[in-house]
Amino acid sequence: MEPVEEFTKVESIFVRKRNALMVCGQFTPIFTDYYIHLMENQLRHKEQLDTIIKDKLAFLTLHLVARPWAETIAWTVNLRAPRVNFFVTGSSVEENITGHLFTENVKESDRNILYSQTLVKGAEGRKSTVELDDNDPAKWVETYYVQSEQRPARAFRLPDENFVLIAAQPDCDLEWLEALTTEDVEKIMVEEQTKVLETRKFRFHCGCAPDRFLPALAQYKDNKEELFQGDPEVEITCPRCGSKHVITPDML
Repeated sequence: MEPVEEFTKVESIFVRKRNALMVCGQFTPIFTDYYIHLMENQLRHKEQLDTIIKDKLAFLTLHLVARPWAETIAWTVNLRAPRVNFFVTGSSVEENITGHLFTENVKESDRNILYSQTLVKGAEGRKSTVELDDNDPAKWVETYYVQSEQRPARAFRLPDENFVLIAAQPDCDLEWLEALTTEDVEKIMVEEQTKVLETRKFRFHCGCAPDRFLPALAQYKDNKEELFQGDPEVEITCPRCGSKHVITPDML
């Protein structure tokens, strides 16, 4: 059995004559760390929901590479049926991706919605809201690009946990882009003129730790009983990744 790489390598490739940017990666390393994370935190999701959040982790990673450097992006999708919130976020600076899903206390909506937030240090953040027509994350990405990025894009799942995002550039061959099939995408590197622009690496990592939650709990420093209510510790769940952290009175 071959060892799994620690990082997912993501390539940014320009497709000449088609004027399109293809971003692709093999996501076994990220998915492996995602499952280790679930096991360590005793989390288990239904297969359908598990597949969706893995798709979102992959497609957001590709989107980060397709975007300018130094951005941190979060995507939240609120689905009507099943009633669930999917949250994924990643940073081009840290080259990491993480996510979590919520099935309890989810506000009921009359439609499926994707909320996007983009942050750049020292600049004003950007938010957008996109209404979704189905439950397919690949279609979510394509809808998001048309409505928020103001350019068409195609998203594909290939065998062996490979994912591809192809986004239009100025003077793109839109007829070619719209007609692409999974089989066509698998042959692009052979049949089209391409140039690798850059290669980057991402990993599944949140960076949360007990110390990061302490500032929010500082108000209880002089009234610990209100927080602990006689218990020797409290458990805090990271809203970004679902990790569980134990806080004890002496930590305050």
